[in-house]
Amino acid sequence: MTDGDETRLYPNRDERGGAADTADHGRSSVSRRGLLAGSATAGAALTAGCPSGPGDGGTDTGTATGSERPGGDTVVVFNTGDATVSLIDPARDKVVDTQHVGLSASFPSNQYAPDLTTAGEDPLWLNVGRGVRAVAAGSLSEVARVETGSGSNWQELTPDGGSVVVSAREPAHRNLLVDADRDSETFGEAVGAIDRADEGGRGDRSGPGPCDVTVHPDGEFAYVPDLFGDTLTVLRIDPFEIERQIDVPTPDGGDSGGGDGGTDAAAAPWMGTVAPSGDRLIVEHRTGTESVWDTSDPAAPALLAQLTPDADGLGEGALTSEVGPESRYGYVFTPGTDDVSVVDIETESVTDRIDIGGSAFAGTWDPAREKLYVPVQTSDEVAVIDADARELVERIPVGSAPYGATAARVRPEPDESASLLAAMAAVGLDVGEADTTYCIGNCACGHQI
Repeated sequence: MTDGDETRLYPNRDERGGAADTADHGRSSVSRRGLLAGSATAGAALTAGCPSGPGDGGTDTGTATGSERPGGDTVVVFNTGDATVSLIDPARDKVVDTQHVGLSASFPSNQYAPDLTTAGEDPLWLNVGRGVRAVAAGSLSEVARVETGSGSNWQELTPDGGSVVVSAREPAHRNLLVDADRDSETFGEAVGAIDRADEGGRGDRSGPGPCDVTVHPDGEFAYVPDLFGDTLTVLRIDPFEIERQIDVPTPDGGDSGGGDGGTDAAAAPWMGTVAPSGDRLIVEHRTGTESVWDTSDPAAPALLAQLTPDADGLGEGALTSEVGPESRYGYVFTPGTDDVSVVDIETESVTDRIDIGGSAFAGTWDPAREKLYVPVQTSDEVAVIDADARELVERIPVGSAPYGATAARVRPEPDESASLLAAMAAVGLDVGEADTTYCIGNCACGHQI
């Protein structure tokens, strides 16, 4: 593995190759860009005793008063730079509130959450610290946490909302099944576990590195790309067990993704998204390539195509993806070229590259699945892509270093204290400790694997 690969996987190692200083763990970091952009507005907010922003005619720091916040569909954006969330009204594409919540999430569950989160007590599932957590959609307060033994976690709800499937990468190398039913006696507990370290991994890796998880719409199977195992693992959800493992061939035309352990190349699958139709799966590889799979038989995915930057015009640094409402187009976040690559899943080709003006690593659909909301970490904005036109239609200023996003049919209740803390954090004031999240490429300060 090259130094660049190590930096991308472990962004918080110091220059000596070790973990980030533990003294910084749990501290929210604030960018100078955010400090300069938000100082005037936050100063006025502190004087007035409540925050202001684009929701009520203020400046573009991404805060608004509680009176500006009617209930309804909401896009929730996690700002890793200051441990805040920006709440966006998708009907108006405006930030209606920003709250300091004391944590960040880079890859929150968002595949089925927008349809399942319809009441204030319904949970949003996040990857935080060394595990996953659930916060109530109506208050953003914690209602459950599961420690996984790893600082790099991904989680996804099943379509019925009854379970969460978790991938915990190194050092745990585990998949977990968590009870997500709020009426269950075991809500928030791991009710199934598959320890996978004995599978080994490429070179001297201690396991296969289960990285990301996406759940088939039938609710019976989940797909896990194994970064260090070069496999695609199919999990059966009930009973919770491995159904099948598929060796993934090394893509042609991509950058070497597996230089560690003495090998020159590897498949290195690390993220994936199954289409709403259920018959296709797209997978991102650390080699910078994209593969398309036939999942008409959900238990036995079959590789159809591999797309590369050189041969197919894919953007660089393919990280993760979302699939459009009609299951025809995949939107691949390619931060290496500051764009989103549009993949025609039917023709297995790249049809467009949407310039978003900065680096984005993840995104979410609004509950109506009409627009894709893409946090652009390097510009403190959310880029909005229209599903029908497949083009950028709006840019929304948010908090510092936005990364992960999800959506819900409800909106968190107004919390003036949390909004005030967000305004203070925007100008660089220390508002206390905050739990961090693992991010590929860039990360919240202090996070450790």
